[in-house]
Amino acid sequence: MSEERLSYTTYGIDSHGRIIHIDSDVSNGNLRSLASLDETLRRLRSNLRAERQASSSNNEMSDIQAATRSTEETNSQTPATNPSDPVLSIDVTDGASSPNHDSSIPNLISEDDKRYCWVCFATDEDDATASWVKPCHCRGTTKWVHQGCIQRWVDEKQKGRAGAHVACPQCNTEYIIVYPNMGPLVVVLDTIDGIICRACPFIAAGIVIGSIYWTAVTYGAVTVMQVVGHKDGLTMMEQADPLVLLVGLPTIPIMLVLGKMLRWEDQALNLLRRHAYKVPILRHFLPSSYSDDDRTQSQDVPPMNDPVSATRILCGALLLPTIASICGKIFFESVNSNFQRTLLGGVAFITIKGAFKIYHKQQQYVRQCQRRIMDYTDSNVALYKRKQSSESNQTS
Repeated sequence: MSEERLSYTTYGIDSHGRIIHIDSDVSNGNLRSLASLDETLRRLRSNLRAERQASSSNNEMSDIQAATRSTEETNSQTPATNPSDPVLSIDVTDGASSPNHDSSIPNLISEDDKRYCWVCFATDEDDATASWVKPCHCRGTTKWVHQGCIQRWVDEKQKGRAGAHVACPQCNTEYIIVYPNMGPLVVVLDTIDGIICRACPFIAAGIVIGSIYWTAVTYGAVTVMQVVGHKDGLTMMEQADPLVLLVGLPTIPIMLVLGKMLRWEDQALNLLRRHAYKVPILRHFLPSSYSDDDRTQSQDVPPMNDPVSATRILCGALLLPTIASICGKIFFESVNSNFQRTLLGGVAFITIKGAFKIYHKQQQYVRQCQRRIMDYTDSNVALYKRKQSSESNQTS
């Protein structure tokens, strides 16, 4: 029974799972059990390593604190540490953090905790009593800002509009701006003020459109009395349906403006240019007997178009009934009907004005085709100055 007695082995393990000492009853006569003991130690070591790896993520901070406390206790009890101590050698092989590494952690934390205002670039040391706020998702030095600085920046962005939204210029996060509750009366006044601000543009547009409409109605009524006659015009408008007047009178200035925008003179000029050589009288008013060089150059000259002037079109269209009435009284005085006289005067005015305009545009076209760039010589300069002085004397 003594030969078959099982051997025992005990292990000393500290709080961190490290083997400190081993007690066993193995003697020189029992060396055959060393192989099984070695295998047991390997299994135990692998199990302990697996457990430490599985719990390392959860116990990392506790290991650092325990190592720091054990180091402080060792330093207070012994003035020096033996480098050959197996416990310390196991700590090194297990990868425990050293005291130097632990002491660097507070320095890093204190450096990260420093606050910098991204508006005024001040720190806690510059103004210890200032109020700080972190209003957005920014990281690093741009996440902190003084309460007073951000208030001024928000005022600048809102520009007097208290309900306007303000966002961070870096991460575009909308700031959470909270206003104190000032009572139901202030809420009602704010609501009324907002409604008025939103409605004023539409009201102003309605006033402008209404003013234009009634101006057009008044102009249409005056035009009717001017063309038909004062008494006949009043009688006709009194007998007409009000809806017809409200719709028909404003269309009079609109039709006049649209008619003024028709460029019929250009179409007539193009037609006359194509057929001027067939009519002898048109050759005098539309000369086309310039040289071959002028003809070649005229192909490169773009067609001359009058610049469109809104004020000129508006004035010409609105003054047309008055001018037609005057021309009718001058040229067609024998006509008894005021409407016919005004109509004939308007046709005569438009025809005469169009003829002069066609002739003027043709002469401008010929002058443009005959344009030359001269050499800069003394004789040409003197000739040019004499020509300018003569033209100025003629105009004066």
